Amino acid sequence: MSTEASVAGRGGPWLALAAAVRPHQWTKNLLVFAALLFARKFLGPGAERFILLSVAAFALFCAASSASYLLNDVCDAERDRAHPLKRLRPVASGALPARVALLAAGALAGGAVGGGFALGVPLGLTVVAYLALQVAYSLALKHVVILDVLCIAASFVLRAGAGALAIGVEFSHWLLICAALLALFLALAKRRHELVEVANASNHRLSLADYSPQMLDQMIAVVTASTLMAYALYTIDRETVAKFGTDNLKYTLPFVLYGIFRYLYLVYSKREGGSPARHLLTDRPLLLTVFLYAVASAWIIWRWGGQGGTP
Repeated sequence: MSTEASVAGRGGPWLALAAAVRPHQWTKNLLVFAALLFARKFLGPGAERFILLSVAAFALFCAASSASYLLNDVCDAERDRAHPLKRLRPVASGALPARVALLAAGALAGGAVGGGFALGVPLGLTVVAYLALQVAYSLALKHVVILDVLCIAASFVLRAGAGALAIGVEFSHWLLICAALLALFLALAKRRHELVEVANASNHRLSLADYSPQMLDQMIAVVTASTLMAYALYTIDRETVAKFGTDNLKYTLPFVLYGIFRYLYLVYSKREGGSPARHLLTDRPLLLTVFLYAVASAWIIWRWGGQGGTP
């Protein structure tokens, strides 16, 4: 049973709302901290300010993403009621009235946009772009084959870009490429899980009628190889080496390899992959790998790094 379903089933509308905003999905917004790490702004002069700005950007995207989840649940309520698990979601089950969900979505979206512009026009516009993308996805694009997963990838790129804008550093093409490819990998794995594990999958998500397990397996293989290659090239790129004063970031590649292979193991051997955020929190080997990668990257960047500026 999903977290939002189990919580909603035990309490009133406030608990239902707390479940519907899906706090366990906020782990996706941790990507906004990538710029803080790779621009080497997490230590040294002014670090407190940069950390606070990154935390603020994280909070804004938590609010914006929760608004999009509420809207999505309202749009999908009828279809979710025919799904074995999604029928227990707060809106689909009736624990949270659709009107209340839409009012909460509007309040969260308004707060995210206002907060974004308070921190700077570029960040505010990024939040607006993210919300516009989520509205388009919920209303139409999630039903269009291939565009559905590309929209998910674009939302991760916006998160990564927002992290850079929040602390005032330049965009890195490597950061955006790796974020987009990783998001594609997770989205395709989720589509495969839905297609293979859920009966009458296309009745619950229209785009699944145009996918096949073989097609998704090929797409996952291409994106997996592309993700690993992009990250490997990033670690030895001349610009990266010059910026950090070392090529030792290449030693973080085993963590990336293991993390991706572990996720593939969950998808193909454990028949999971339906909830990347939940797997990150519950699969101990995966969680440990992410933690060790972050620690190793931070140590290498700080130990040998230059002054930073571009993530």
